[in-house]
Amino acid sequence: MSVIKVIADEKDYQEALSLLKSLLGTRPSSDSEDGQKAKMLAILIEKYESERFPIELPTPIEAIEHRMEQLDLKPADLVPHIGSPSRVSEVLSGKRKLTMAMARNLEAHLKIPATVLLRPATKKQADLNPPPTFIIKATP
Repeated sequence: MSVIKVIADEKDYQEALSLLKSLLGTRPSSDSEDGQKAKMLAILIEKYESERFPIELPTPIEAIEHRMEQLDLKPADLVPHIGSPSRVSEVLSGKRKLTMAMARNLEAHLKIPATVLLRPATKKQADLNPPPTFIIKATP
C-alpha cells in the first residue's frame, strides 16, 4: 500500500500497519511529508480499529471494582464517596443503583467517568441502552 487510502478490509489494515511501522522507523519530523503520512495512517488505523474492534464498556460495578483493584482499595474505602458500609455493600452487590451524588463523588475522587457510572448496571441492560463512545483512562 504505497498510496494512503481508506482501510476497507483486513488486507488494507495489515498493509497500513506495515507502512506505518516503516514510516515510524525512519523517525520523521511531524511536519515532514513522511510525518504527515504517518499521522494520516494513524488516523485511518484508529478509525478502522474502533469500528472493527469496539471496546465494550464496563458496567458501573465493574468500573468501580477495577478502580478499587488499581488503587488497592477495600469496600470500606468507598464509604466517604458512597455512604455507609451497608450502602457500599448494596451498590457493589448490585442491589442498589448509584445515585447522581454517588457518581459525582466517585468521578471526582476515583476518576471514574460519571457516564460509565450512570450506565445500566448489567451487561444485558447496557446492550439495550448503549452510552456514547469513550475510553476509560486509568489515572492514579
